[in-house]
Amino acid sequence: MNIITLILFIAGFVLLVVGAEILVKGASQLALVAGVSPLVIGLTIVAYCTSAPELAVVLQSSYEGQADIALGNIVGSNIANILLILGISATMLPLVVSRQLVRLDVPLMIGISFLLLFMSLDGQLGRFDGSILLAGAIAYTLFTIIQSRKENQEIPGQDTPQTKSRQSRTSLKKIVTQLGLIVFGLGMLVLGSQWLIDGAIALAKIFGWSELIIGLTIIAVGTSLPEIATSIIASVRGQRDLAVGNAIGSNIFNILLVLGMCSLIVPDGIKVSTPALNFDIPVMIAVAVACLPIFFTGYQISRWEGFLFLSYYGAYTLYLFLNATQHQALSQFSTIMMTFVVPLTIVTLVILVMGSIRTTIKSG
Repeated sequence: MNIITLILFIAGFVLLVVGAEILVKGASQLALVAGVSPLVIGLTIVAYCTSAPELAVVLQSSYEGQADIALGNIVGSNIANILLILGISATMLPLVVSRQLVRLDVPLMIGISFLLLFMSLDGQLGRFDGSILLAGAIAYTLFTIIQSRKENQEIPGQDTPQTKSRQSRTSLKKIVTQLGLIVFGLGMLVLGSQWLIDGAIALAKIFGWSELIIGLTIIAVGTSLPEIATSIIASVRGQRDLAVGNAIGSNIFNILLVLGMCSLIVPDGIKVSTPALNFDIPVMIAVAVACLPIFFTGYQISRWEGFLFLSYYGAYTLYLFLNATQHQALSQFSTIMMTFVVPLTIVTLVILVMGSIRTTIKSG
């Protein structure tokens, strides 16, 4: 590892943090200027921006005929957005979950995850599938923004005619400025991520890591670094709606926008491999479904639930490693997970949900 690589590694980390700071600041100010909540900005504009690396990877791998990478990147990113990103953020500070997420966005994320599974049954995402997904992305974006603005306008005494007139003269300039900050911050995030990944790969090779291990760890997390940095900084800065909205919104747009656009652009569509259909997509659906009871209990993600997310992400990564290397411990690991860990988690979540329902009924 030469001195240039080390410098780029450190510079990448700095760019990642500074870029996330700028993006979060721009997003929170944009929400204020545009008259929508930070949650909506996280679900839409920030989610669009942080999904850009996935779009680039899927387009490139699809054109090169690497179907496993194309779809696997989206599925892996969606799993990481929940288990890794929200897990890290929640262990630092408990995350407040908006009721809108529980009522609309999380059920939508679950629904489109099942839709992806249904569309993948024939082994390919074609142009018809892509047109449906892309139309869904446009409809979801418009509905979310319009609904948020409508709710804000219904708040009595929020604005007088004088303040509305004054705001109309300056809002466009402010919106352009904040959008510029978001784009600039995103650029720093993407560049910082790439430098950090390159430095981490060089460091891993020094320690004798194989290409397989590097691919399953560093590169797998690499495209999620913008979401990780953005959600952590948003959480630390008190914009916890933005942190959760970014993760959920990215999952929605990864399927609707990224896969939809790529299915339309790539001539032969996106191939869906058998392992992805039989394992990775069902895991993504299970992770999405698990969000609902966790979010519903107290409308927050507590620290212990953050640790639970991180533990499952570690188990998922370990399974990928054992499966890729055909390790002899794979069978025992799978048995332990399916016989003890998963059922115990389900029982715990059911108990928590039932307790939350009883509390709600008594307080009502």
